[in-house]
Amino acid sequence: MRRVFTKIGSCAAVAMLALAGIQPAQAEQFDGAARRDAADPPAYFEMTDISRRSFIVKIDKEADIKHARDLVSGTDRERPHLLGRIIKRPAPFNPGWSYHFDPATLGFFDAAIEVCDATMTYVEDHLDEAGGAFLPGNLWCPWSSKLVKEVPAP
Repeated sequence: MRRVFTKIGSCAAVAMLALAGIQPAQAEQFDGAARRDAADPPAYFEMTDISRRSFIVKIDKEADIKHARDLVSGTDRERPHLLGRIIKRPAPFNPGWSYHFDPATLGFFDAAIEVCDATMTYVEDHLDEAGGAFLPGNLWCPWSSKLVKEVPAP
């Protein structure tokens, strides 16, 4: 019985995190003041985690690009980790991986719940399980994620 409550609590926590962390970013797309100029190109950043592997992230919102650049330069230390939904297919800008962050759902965080935490390699090894009990809703929030540098567009 305790296990059932734990799973229900985890699912509820992910749902709340999704509503708190993802929807504002999506709602921002419809806010006239927050729209980015269509001519602004996306930016690409190399991310790493405790596995020390390289993972490329596409960021297309102007405010998030600025925040990412500030993190890389060291001028900002707030919300240093990445959070978003994964798409379970390769992307040309992220070679070597079978998945990538959906840029429309990408955000930053200081702390998050455990149910969405995993290393890049663990996600790759268990990608077929993502979206169920593992990374519910495909929401991924690697606690040890860190942007290392901006990289050229592919």
